[in-house]
Amino acid sequence: MPTPDTAPRVLIAIPAYREEKMIGAVVGAVRRLYPYDILVVNDGSQDGTSEAARGAGAIVVDLPCNLGIGGAVQTSFLYALEHGYDAVVRLDGDGQHEPGDIARVLEPILSGKAEAAIGSRFLSDTGYRTPFMRMAGIRFFRLLVNLFTGYRVTDPTSGFFAVNRRLLEFYSTLYPSDYPEVDSYILMHRLKARAVEVPARMYEREEGKSSITPFRAMYYMVKVTLSFLINCIRRVE
Repeated sequence: MPTPDTAPRVLIAIPAYREEKMIGAVVGAVRRLYPYDILVVNDGSQDGTSEAARGAGAIVVDLPCNLGIGGAVQTSFLYALEHGYDAVVRLDGDGQHEPGDIARVLEPILSGKAEAAIGSRFLSDTGYRTPFMRMAGIRFFRLLVNLFTGYRVTDPTSGFFAVNRRLLEFYSTLYPSDYPEVDSYILMHRLKARAVEVPARMYEREEGKSSITPFRAMYYMVKVTLSFLINCIRRVE
């Protein structure tokens, strides 16, 4: 059994942009359940996101400008690598992910069963209903990932996942910038990384609204598909 001195160090990473109304509650919920350090990457927000996260007890990195989700997540990987963490769990700052499922997502990593574990909203009935356009995109990307990697994926756009030290080191230098979840599968495949999905609950947003409109959904389907195909042939060191 691991001792306090040998137990893996885990970082909970939460990228956040204009989430001042929810980030404090998300950080507080994680702190009540787990002893892990919590890092909030404030992705150039000019509201009270940073102050709310610090007030709830999180470590905060303030980016000088908005880098987008890929840049914010990669920042958390760099922080984890520089500070000696062995695993990172990433969840959203808008309250859609269930903090109680962190243990479920983390378990395959800590037990050595997998190098990446992705929380899927489709492996159990959570009551969450995905909007039509988003569901169409998920089904398309599910087919794309399954076809090109062999991973049997149900939720290829999930932002709730955990990675081990090996992927942490890799992603700290090479991580997709826009909607990186789909691209990360082809990179994992090329590294021959072991990846699994586990059931995870997802809820409707309580505050704010998604930035994905039908037009942007179509645009990103094309953009992510092209990026995915490029990464299929891209040289990976």
